[in-house]
Amino acid sequence: MLPETNQELFYRIALTFVKEVGAITARKLVEHFGSAEAIFKAPLKELKAVSGFGEVRSKAFKDESVLARAEEELVYVEKNNVRVLTADDDQYPERLKSCVDAPLLLYYQGNAQLSPEKVIAVIGTRKYTDYGQRACENLLEDLKDSGILIMSGLAHGIDTIAHKAALKNNLPTIGVLGHGLDKLYPAANKNLAKEMMAHGGLLTEYASGSLADRGHFPMRNRIVAGMSDITVVVESDVKGGALITARIADSYNRDVAAFPGRIYDSKSSGCNELIRTNIASMITGAEDLLELMNWKDETKKKPVQKQLFINLTDNERVVYDALTGKDNMHADDLLYQCNMTNSTLAATLLQLEMQGLVKALPGKLYRLD
Repeated sequence: MLPETNQELFYRIALTFVKEVGAITARKLVEHFGSAEAIFKAPLKELKAVSGFGEVRSKAFKDESVLARAEEELVYVEKNNVRVLTADDDQYPERLKSCVDAPLLLYYQGNAQLSPEKVIAVIGTRKYTDYGQRACENLLEDLKDSGILIMSGLAHGIDTIAHKAALKNNLPTIGVLGHGLDKLYPAANKNLAKEMMAHGGLLTEYASGSLADRGHFPMRNRIVAGMSDITVVVESDVKGGALITARIADSYNRDVAAFPGRIYDSKSSGCNELIRTNIASMITGAEDLLELMNWKDETKKKPVQKQLFINLTDNERVVYDALTGKDNMHADDLLYQCNMTNSTLAATLLQLEMQGLVKALPGKLYRLD
């Protein structure tokens, strides 16, 4: 028998296991009957009287396997120090409560506040470019120590870059998962997830044992959008999942911003489309974002400092100047422009890399770091 204090939580969890009962229906049922416990204890006749409920859906609340699964889940969360947040919990994200399809409950591991003063979702494609990586990293670097909570989906690509950049710049960050907390997808982010739980957290509406099914991720995206003041799309094609999140954010009357890209670059086509259709405001960095949100005077910004590289050798200065203002340059173009031998250029580039001034990219490309 469950402790009396856990009874309502137990039935809230059970409600999420009832087939064909989604978040919206579940919330309406709780409002109608007064509690989740009352739903399960209501006579079949009363359940069938609820609009939209027939014999089959009503009998689902009498399925003993639903209660058995809920009891297993309650044991899991207590054993693993998982917080289960319901809409009437003070720790349930305030921004999310106003969304019509907000989850009935959330499972949370971490130490970040879920309703801080400022929240930004940073999202984008899994198959990012160097441009997208730079835009994402520079955005969060310029928000360093601001205390702004960074939301994303812990997926490959821009999501991962956003979480890592947030941690690097002392920003709390939360990853919203499309599966239970007992596993992690992608597995490559296991160590990142551990670090996030110490400086942010992991959040999901899915119970333990829930797999990373394809259909879960659009549902996951509504939590990312619903918890944020603004959703920033770094890179995405027109069919990317990031655009789904952006449109959900727009439907919630939340701000959306996007980095523009070249018109022939498929990785930026989604961002350009959001800007063209007035769903997203165009930004080029943190300064634009803060101005858009009227946070400019409130947020401590990192001052822009131009470094004077007085110790550069003549060759290093030539290469540095050649790369200035360029997205990147191929080694062969540098060789021609700098008028050096292969060995001299290679040695010079290595020295600049070691000083953190130049970054080597795949395909013998180089850019200023």
